[in-house]
Amino acid sequence: MTSQAGENFTKYFENWMIQLEELLKQLVIVPRETSYVNDHESLVSKMTTHHKDYYTAKWAAAHEDILSFFTPMWLSPLEIVYSWITGWKPSMAFRLVGGGAFSDEQLKNIDGLRVKIRGEEEKVEREMERQQVAIGDRKMVELARIKNSDNNDELVELALKGLRMSLERVMKMADCVRLKTLKGLLEILSPIQSIDFLAAISTIQIQMRKRGRKRMKVAKFN
Repeated sequence: MTSQAGENFTKYFENWMIQLEELLKQLVIVPRETSYVNDHESLVSKMTTHHKDYYTAKWAAAHEDILSFFTPMWLSPLEIVYSWITGWKPSMAFRLVGGGAFSDEQLKNIDGLRVKIRGEEEKVEREMERQQVAIGDRKMVELARIKNSDNNDELVELALKGLRMSLERVMKMADCVRLKTLKGLLEILSPIQSIDFLAAISTIQIQMRKRGRKRMKVAKFN
């Protein structure tokens, strides 16, 4: 059964992706010459604002229905397979900045950020594993209590409330690492390099979505 929060976020996400495609077109066609640096900085600002808006909307919707974000009806199975705790894996972003003409200082800073982000990823993964174990233990305890109680509905809601709060906390931890990755890389890269990086990460997201939807249509008619 889908919740109202899930349905609302599905509509929001559809519009957000349409806007992302429009921004990607601008990233692709903008001239790469340094004389267009003001255009580059403007586009980078638009893209970062677009991503911040997404997380603002996501956190608001998740507070109403966090479970929808761990079983997202707005994503295809392909997109879900490649997701990491309700979104893209931060360390993946570093593969998209390789091969460019970077200074020694930039390479040093990128490597330093990569190590830091990988450490934060592992911290989130450990917390997710801890919550999964805790959820399993809590289920057994709550089931035993519910079985021997007349207040079943209250105990079920209490158990679910604890589960929701734990999952919301882990999701926000993962999102914060994603935002730190974007912010950190954009601070290291030049405006032109930032344009190429944002275009690459947007292209992957858009193409993954199109491919996932195509597979769903094929499966539907087979």
